[in-house]
Amino acid sequence: MKEIVVISGKGGTGKTSITASFAVLGDRDVVIADCDVDAADMHILLQPENAQSEDFYSGELAVIDQDICTQCGKCFDVCRFEAIDVSNGIHTVDELSCEGCGYCARVCPVDAITNIPLNVGKWHIANTRFNQPFVHAKLGIGADNSGKLVAHVKNMAKEIAEKYNRPYILVDGSPGVGCPVVSSLSGAHFVVLVTEPTVSGLHDLKRVYELVHKFHIKAGCIINKSDINMNKTNEILKFLKEEDIIHLASLPYDENFTKAMTDCKTVVELKDNKLKDILTQSWEKIKKLA
Repeated sequence: MKEIVVISGKGGTGKTSITASFAVLGDRDVVIADCDVDAADMHILLQPENAQSEDFYSGELAVIDQDICTQCGKCFDVCRFEAIDVSNGIHTVDELSCEGCGYCARVCPVDAITNIPLNVGKWHIANTRFNQPFVHAKLGIGADNSGKLVAHVKNMAKEIAEKYNRPYILVDGSPGVGCPVVSSLSGAHFVVLVTEPTVSGLHDLKRVYELVHKFHIKAGCIINKSDINMNKTNEILKFLKEEDIIHLASLPYDENFTKAMTDCKTVVELKDNKLKDILTQSWEKIKKLA
């Protein structure tokens, strides 16, 4: 079983659309995991059905029992996250600011404060409209611990792949270089970097590859909309050669890409378009390299 992770240094490069296209091309060989939990949207293209959903708990939240609280203010004095609000002499916890450290509960003289498990989002197991196992999740508004939720999504995908003997786990990672990206890369066999020929595209490609390199994972790159700025495309190609990153493909700008998204489809489902051929060849390369 091989784990293929698709990431990008910045948002808007076409990462999710390309990953969804690979999911279609992978057919029954893949289990799909959408690990972009902060802004999950692969479900729009894959349209999963019959989802099994569960809440995800991670971290803790302090809760003050007002029937017991004497309003002494000791919790307010020790909180370093400014999570204790005081209004009309009543102490309450600001849920978005609380880090769940438990210090306020320890100093409360009447045990009016307890820490409860924090619900930070939901995760789902479903089947795509192509009858493929699909694990995805959504982090709650303002919630932390996205890396832990990503790890849970990946672990569930691995269990399904082992159960049904699927040779590939295809992961749509988060953009950037933060905690959810680190979690997405853990255990990966091959990384697909999706970029675009812009100043920010090249800058963030270099930044995210620095992270991939530290994990010692083989990597390939797809340059999307490669013909909109050939000077930047050539700079990207030079960088790939210098860092020994495999150039998987250069996708030309094509309005079929947008048309497919508007129709809630992947571009490889549209007939008579050159992107389908390029992405099909790219997927075959990736399977051999993983």
